[in-house]
Amino acid sequence: MNISPLLSHRLFNYPIIWILLYSIVSLPFLESVATKQDACQICRHITENFRKGMEKTANKNFGGGNTDWEKKNLAKYEISETRLLEIIELLCESMNFDCNQMVEQNEEHIENWWFKKQEKYPDLFQWLCLETIQVCCPPGTFGPDCSSCIGGSTKPCSGYGQCDGDGTRSGTGICNCDPGYAGSICMECADGYFEESRNDTQLVCRECYKSCKKCTGPEDYKCQECKVGWFLHDDKCIDIDECDTELANCKPGQYCVNVDGSYECKDIDECNSEKQICNGEHEECRNTEGSYMCACIDGFSKQDGVCVEDQVTPVPEEGLFDNVTEDEMVVLQQMFFGVIICALATLAAKGDMVFTSIFIGAIAATAGYWLSEKSDRLVDGFLKGK
Repeated sequence: MNISPLLSHRLFNYPIIWILLYSIVSLPFLESVATKQDACQICRHITENFRKGMEKTANKNFGGGNTDWEKKNLAKYEISETRLLEIIELLCESMNFDCNQMVEQNEEHIENWWFKKQEKYPDLFQWLCLETIQVCCPPGTFGPDCSSCIGGSTKPCSGYGQCDGDGTRSGTGICNCDPGYAGSICMECADGYFEESRNDTQLVCRECYKSCKKCTGPEDYKCQECKVGWFLHDDKCIDIDECDTELANCKPGQYCVNVDGSYECKDIDECNSEKQICNGEHEECRNTEGSYMCACIDGFSKQDGVCVEDQVTPVPEEGLFDNVTEDEMVVLQQMFFGVIICALATLAAKGDMVFTSIFIGAIAATAGYWLSEKSDRLVDGFLKGK
């Protein structure tokens, strides 16, 4: 079976995007990006997803209805090509170039394990990543030859740290110690910690008092050396008041505040002084970092060093019919003539109730339309005499 077409489909699931990508980014650049990912990590990701895919497809079958024919001609779904393809679909995200590339390069190994090796070697990670393509190392080893980590492969870094490159074909093997531990094999207590107990194989480090760099116990009176910003006196670390010495380095306009083991420079709010600083008319004091400024209050702007009231340009007032559109004017004309006709008809009828009602209705309709659409301008216009 050849699974390359399937992988190609996954790699180029969005062909337009990939064409644009390759037109902008050169292939050597893509390859250099790919090498940044650890090959062992990628292989571990693939085998872990393969395991999840096997679990997901464990209860599936062909479902064709002709069970005897399936057993004879398609073999069992459990070790079928169909199931393998379904699992491979789950191994890598479509845009994960490194993952898809590794699967494609090792398709023969994956097929070989699936059809011939999985019964004898049930751990795909062990068989593929460690023994076959050799991109990973056993735990406690590192580097191209899977050399033992410092401190031994069974207990790297004495059990108090992580071997650099542990389990991969890269790294230096140097111990990165856990917090509180130090030394080439992590069998020393770091600064700020002391030995609570020790034997040939075990070391327990506990934290010193907060001001102690080295100590013999957790109490504040068991210090041997102090951290920066403290000085030792009778086995205690006393805080240095930098603000009372020349150690502080605050800028002009800043106030020095002593804190444990250090100091802080806080801004002085000159505007909070009892003495009035800004004496100009319509001026107010505004605090700035390390200083202050005299600025005009709202509604005033500084001109030639003096705060002058802002001049608001008056907006011309609109008349009642200033913004009437042509369509609205046509409607008004029609309503006006309608009212006139109704009025004349009412007069001709000498006060007949029917025509009187029509007349009143026409006036009400005209007023309703105009007031509902133009009420704000109508009232404003009448008030302004326009």
